[in-house]
Amino acid sequence: MKKCSVVLAMILLCGAANAVDMPDWSNVSVSNPFKKDYRTKNAEYLYNVHKQDERDRYQKQKLERKPSGYMTVEEYELLSVPKDKTLVETEIPQMTKPSDMKYVPQPIYKISRYNNPPGSPELSISKKIYTQRMINEQGITSPDYTMMVYPAIYYYPESAGVACDLFVIPLDKTGTPLDKIKKANVMHRNPNPILSTDKSVKEKYIFRTLTPVDFSFDGTKLLVKEKVGSSRDGIWQTTPIVYDFETKTSYDLSEVRDAISYYWKERKGLDLEEKRWDIYPLGFQLLSPYRVAVAAYAYTGNAPVFLGTWSIDSKGSGARLISLTNKDVKIAMNGVKLVKDGAVAPDILNIEEKQVKRMEKADAKEAKAKDKAELKKMRDEHNANMKELRTEFNKDKKEFNYQDKIKGTTSQNDSVEQYQGQKVIRDLQEENKELQKEINRLNRAEKQLEKVNK
Repeated sequence: MKKCSVVLAMILLCGAANAVDMPDWSNVSVSNPFKKDYRTKNAEYLYNVHKQDERDRYQKQKLERKPSGYMTVEEYELLSVPKDKTLVETEIPQMTKPSDMKYVPQPIYKISRYNNPPGSPELSISKKIYTQRMINEQGITSPDYTMMVYPAIYYYPESAGVACDLFVIPLDKTGTPLDKIKKANVMHRNPNPILSTDKSVKEKYIFRTLTPVDFSFDGTKLLVKEKVGSSRDGIWQTTPIVYDFETKTSYDLSEVRDAISYYWKERKGLDLEEKRWDIYPLGFQLLSPYRVAVAAYAYTGNAPVFLGTWSIDSKGSGARLISLTNKDVKIAMNGVKLVKDGAVAPDILNIEEKQVKRMEKADAKEAKAKDKAELKKMRDEHNANMKELRTEFNKDKKEFNYQDKIKGTTSQNDSVEQYQGQKVIRDLQEENKELQKEINRLNRAEKQLEKVNK
């Protein structure tokens, strides 16, 4: 009996202890770990991703208002695509003058005759050709302002030689003659030169240059003089060349040199082959527009000896003597060029300074207002996109909730059919709501119109 009572007492004590230590789970609510299914989680994930993309797009759009120079590889490759330089439009450079500008003489340009006086155009090869290896000299513009011809000079260090090409730049068809010449740019030149010198580098210190002299009166022909010589002992020979733009053919007029040598040897007994002499192309004759006039000189002593003025046909035939006296021969001056015509007066620049200050102030105010409006437009667009993303997300969640409420049988699997049927009903209800809103709006508008009519 004692043993039974002891065991019973121990059982009662253990029961009392368990009654004290064990918590009451009846009043504790356990959260459902499967509150969000995979569809809701996936929709929420996509919503957050799209939301972040929209924020990044908005920030990038704001930064691109003032480009920083940074760009992606795709943007760089798009801008690096080769372009046809002949199709690039070139505007006249407009220098922006600040409002605190100081007086600096601003040159004024005008159009002048290129071959004035006749035979005067010459190339001046400056020292910069030794570092740049190529320079472009001043061009001559045709009388009808349709093209410009300019020489490009090349320097070859391995032989210390000089060669030359003549290129054509087609001019714009619109604008004033002065604007057409100012817009001429080497990017728009024709790729192939119309004339070229020998570019051989076998001989040392040899230079060969092409100098435009003048156009014919109709601009179809160009007179050029080719000079060959050495940088150590001067010019050896000058040869006149005529290029025909209609037939795209060049004509060598060296026959006039043979005629001059023959005349002085037969008439005067002077062998020019033993002397140093040369010719100077003057241009096209005024009264015979397709004949070229040249002047010849011999260097037999201290002063050059005049050998007469001669002419030859533009195709290189029919050389004849014009005069043995050093008198003026009527030479046409057809081509034109740009020359400086003074500078802008300081008073004009002072007036421009005041105008620029007013314009800068107005432009700054307009730019600020424009930037503010642009920012507002970006912000409104960003808010609309974010609202649309939120609406779509809520719509998806709502559809998921509707799907969860559908309880179909596992044997017939009719939950999909029930959901589709209820969805049709909801869509019709939404359409009815929108239709009712439109009807109410039209009724309000009709009542307002009646008030106005009364």
